[in-house]
Amino acid sequence: MNVDLAFGRHGLRLELPEDPAPAGARWNLLEPRWATPLDDPRAAIERALDQPLAGPSLEELARGRSSAAISVCDITRPAPNQLTLPPLVERLQRAGIARENITILIATGLHRPATPEEIAAIVGPEIASQYRVENHFARRQDDHRRLGTTSRGTPVWIDRRFTDAGLRITLGFIEQHLMAGFSGGRKLIAPGLAYQETIRALHSPRFMRDSNAVEGSIEHNPLHAELLEIATLAQHDFALDVALAPGRRICGVFAGAPRASHAAGIEFVRDRTTAWIPGLFDAAITSAAGYPLDLTFYQSVKGVTAAAHIVKPGGAILLVSECAEGAGAAEFSRLLLESPSPSAFLEKIEHASVEVDQWQLEKLALVFLSHRVLFCVPGLPAEFRAKLWGPAFSSAAGSVAALVSMLPAAAQVAVLPEGPYVFARPTACPVEPVAV
Repeated sequence: MNVDLAFGRHGLRLELPEDPAPAGARWNLLEPRWATPLDDPRAAIERALDQPLAGPSLEELARGRSSAAISVCDITRPAPNQLTLPPLVERLQRAGIARENITILIATGLHRPATPEEIAAIVGPEIASQYRVENHFARRQDDHRRLGTTSRGTPVWIDRRFTDAGLRITLGFIEQHLMAGFSGGRKLIAPGLAYQETIRALHSPRFMRDSNAVEGSIEHNPLHAELLEIATLAQHDFALDVALAPGRRICGVFAGAPRASHAAGIEFVRDRTTAWIPGLFDAAITSAAGYPLDLTFYQSVKGVTAAAHIVKPGGAILLVSECAEGAGAAEFSRLLLESPSPSAFLEKIEHASVEVDQWQLEKLALVFLSHRVLFCVPGLPAEFRAKLWGPAFSSAAGSVAALVSMLPAAAQVAVLPEGPYVFARPTACPVEPVAV
């Protein structure tokens, strides 16, 4: 059996044995469920901006404002900004905001800044050449304005180019997220435009180890609630989020008052993309969904956490990810090299000051407490592969053979060609409606 995994820019053909040992094992292809792409996405975007789900239209909201800031995703997120940005900035200018007073901010969080070439890819060459498009730098405190402290005690610092603008807009897309439940909306402000101290607090063990701070979880998710509170402090005025089908095609548009429009988008994504499965699998092969998500091992962790929801405790998960840019940022790379075991790492950070990027490794460590994990990460340098907490392979064939050798009798194995894009849950785990 051959399966094409999302891997790097060009994919990877994975050969799975027809009769895996032990006898009776079965491969189960679990692909993402997608909503039907819109016939005319541009028209849908314009309708959403002019007739939002809640609150006034964007043009009405912009009248009388002297400036605007728009927060957009960085290169690691496949947001279709080249479709959504032009009608948005057009309405800002029609309302009287001059082009030179519109700032587009790349919401990098603690990721590296976008290069000039990446900025052109993120917003489109025409927008990049005509508007002020700037990176957010989370480590520069002077770039941020202190907005107070949340009810849970998080210090709130947000990029002053956003907070000081006359109109504050986010432009994103909605998919499941390994900590915040779903992406989009409030996440384009924090952690997207937040100072590193705010980001550290949001990614501390008090949030990361909460059982509700996982993919697809909004109800009772303390991190989601924290992000909403921060967005309110930042005076988030307007949100435009889309839902995506393959090829970045738009299948839903949600705009207007941020909380209401984002909640509607989450309901749509849940309803159209959840795959209900009869029970948990014995093992899984997952990817990190290919470029750009599998550029680094840091981002690839999402493929593992997504699969963990559908594999029995004690089951095995094989991650196949290119990792063309290696491990990730310097802090994450160091932690990966210095951490001898998942339990030792979790114990070390539980009561220590939060380090940059520890949260991604923490989420991986939590999976290791309940599952066995194998890795096929050919782009990860050998020094890092040697420090992974599970077996690491440079070839897909070797990793598959290792997984097969671990299978129990009559094993049911899930194969997720686009790991993080598979939103699957057992039928015994119903999801409650989103509360605004």
